[in-house]
Amino acid sequence: MKLLVIGSGGREHALIWKLKQSKHVKKIFCAPGNAGIAQDAICENIPALDLKRLLNFATKKKIDLTVVGSEAPLVEGIVDLFEANGLPIFGPSKRAAELEGSKAFTKRILERYKVPTADFRVFSSYEDAKRFIATAEMPMVIKADGLAAGKGVIVCQDRECALAALHRIMADKAFGDSGQKVVIEECLLGEEVSLLAISDGENLVYLSPAQDHKAILDGDQGPNTGGMGAYAPVPQVNEGMLARIKKTIMEPTIKGMALEDRPYRGVLYAGLMLTRKGPKVLEFNCRFGDPEAQVILPLAECDLVEVMMASMDGHLLDYDFVNRKAAAVCVVIASGGYPNKYRTGLPILGLDIALEQDVMVFHAGTELREGKVVTAGGRVFGITAVDKTVKSAIDKAYCAVGKITFDGAYYRKDIGAKALAIRLNNTGE
Repeated sequence: MKLLVIGSGGREHALIWKLKQSKHVKKIFCAPGNAGIAQDAICENIPALDLKRLLNFATKKKIDLTVVGSEAPLVEGIVDLFEANGLPIFGPSKRAAELEGSKAFTKRILERYKVPTADFRVFSSYEDAKRFIATAEMPMVIKADGLAAGKGVIVCQDRECALAALHRIMADKAFGDSGQKVVIEECLLGEEVSLLAISDGENLVYLSPAQDHKAILDGDQGPNTGGMGAYAPVPQVNEGMLARIKKTIMEPTIKGMALEDRPYRGVLYAGLMLTRKGPKVLEFNCRFGDPEAQVILPLAECDLVEVMMASMDGHLLDYDFVNRKAAAVCVVIASGGYPNKYRTGLPILGLDIALEQDVMVFHAGTELREGKVVTAGGRVFGITAVDKTVKSAIDKAYCAVGKITFDGAYYRKDIGAKALAIRLNNTGE
């Protein structure tokens, strides 16, 4: 098979790394890709949102399967476009991808099908939202309705913060049209985890639960980023908790989408809060997470092409899916100054150094200039290590982190530390 992967980050590099292991794959293209991806696939300089050019390329090259990494093309309807032209593509339709494309839509689906989530209100009027904030309980969370590259969610401890966040989203239009509507909801307390599943519209197979580290600084301090690292599996999600999440959240959502005539085929990413009253939905995404993909894909003992084809064909029930009994840790190395202003074009040293077995370097913001790999983004790459335990995987990952660097390189020193402090709750409550 000839494959096309759409995207240019660490998630796409991890996908390509996994897809290359399939016995069905002969050649992989990536659009637009990055310097690391170029070592594993043929990169084509086509933007992920140039749907027409991507369609023409896939048609010309007779691509057997297209895999969409990022959310924006899915929300824009790339799956519908490719399928209308007879091209196999993995991912949800435009109507199904609205689970990520509109937080207001998602909250109404959750409410309609009794899926546990935070109490909420939706506002399309700035003045109405201001009046609500004036009397509502604090703290609260204010969310831009549409896509905002992971930065459209603001947790506010007081009204001053809430009003400033509302003004930034709806008046200053910091996120463009994505902020024409806002969701204001109660602030849930607990541990945040990610559970990703692949659906064929009716059945689900589950990847290993993971925990992202969104804040830029150790101890979850500072502004949120696209993700500074992740680990899997998550000790809090034992068998009892996983069964509860499946029964109360994942299965009702898939059934609800089918009843809404929006059958969901592809990756369903559930961002969850494990509260004292049980697991509740924070958000849904319609694709693999980043950096979660960098830890869950190395743990998935499967032929990913076969799983994706079974999802598209409605035959997941026949597929035997297993997660490796091991742990994976990913440490993201970012440019100094990220998530604010940062430099690019900095030479990266150490990429040619031999690493231990089960250590992978997934490129995110890199490019090739005059034969050298240089930085080209805020998150530059992620180093993933797999080992028997989270502790040994952490040690292995940070050992590799110390060998690869560039001027101003920054990374968190506490990725996975939460897992070491957790006492397992075997009841799942």
